[in-house]
Amino acid sequence: MNSAPAAPWISLEEVVVHFPIRRGVLARTTGHVRAVDGVSLELARGETLGLAGESGCGKTTLGRVLAGLERPTAGAVKLDGEVLFSPKNRKPLPKDRRRRIQMVFQDPQASLNPRLTVGELLTEGLAEHRLLRGESRDAAAARLLAEVGLDESARWKYPFEFSGGQRQRICIARALALRPDLVICDEVVSALDVSVQAQVINLLVELREKHGLAYVMIGHDLSVLRHVSHRIAVMYLGRLAEVGPAESMVEAPQHPYAQALVAAVPVPGVKRKRKALNGEPPSAAKPPPGCPFHPRCPQAMATCRTQAPACRVVD
Repeated sequence: MNSAPAAPWISLEEVVVHFPIRRGVLARTTGHVRAVDGVSLELARGETLGLAGESGCGKTTLGRVLAGLERPTAGAVKLDGEVLFSPKNRKPLPKDRRRRIQMVFQDPQASLNPRLTVGELLTEGLAEHRLLRGESRDAAAARLLAEVGLDESARWKYPFEFSGGQRQRICIARALALRPDLVICDEVVSALDVSVQAQVINLLVELREKHGLAYVMIGHDLSVLRHVSHRIAVMYLGRLAEVGPAESMVEAPQHPYAQALVAAVPVPGVKRKRKALNGEPPSAAKPPPGCPFHPRCPQAMATCRTQAPACRVVD
């Protein structure tokens, strides 16, 4: 995929998200889950960033921070150099800023209100943000459905009447309705059949080219992220392990964890030795000292147990 524009548009600066662990009758804080632990990233307009890692690595929490659904414990999120979210800035975002960043969730059935028709789901945001501009709600719903490859008659139906792939298309249409600049896609194809996955990914690429969208694609399948992303960032236990161009990250990853993720992706007709990782990921409530990956790393050295390495940036 061609390289994306280099100018930073959204930046995350040492973002930290810790969730308190509360126990006892008085719900006293006895510790913290380090969901995100000092992540710095930049995103250019029109760029697609893939965010990869195992379950529990913090990638969804980071996506929720970008969307304003979680506030950082430390660090800041900036848009065009202006602080959007930080521990000191807890004011609600203005509506215009809020609509510019939308999120599509992993489970479309859980994110669609079963009591509303598809037409109502697609246009309630338009009415709230006064974006109809003389267009009727029926016409707006039909237009949005056409953009994601669904018939206009779908606007009279309820979410339960659709397949999983169709429901995910409806969720994408709902995100598009507010004319966002950035769409965060959290495992949007992981629950779908392989054939449907390809259709949804191709749809996202088409919409990006048509509307000039930026994406943050959260997932664990590097073969999917490679197809749609300009860059891929690999997370492990709340930290960034490696960031680089999508092709380089899949063809020649440098970090042992990124290498293991790539080796886990099956390639039709190709036999290769899988790089098995020992054990389970450590608890985010009690991360190991030094490099968080060293208990499972086949290349671990003595210094790995005491010093945390910087994120690898691949050119």
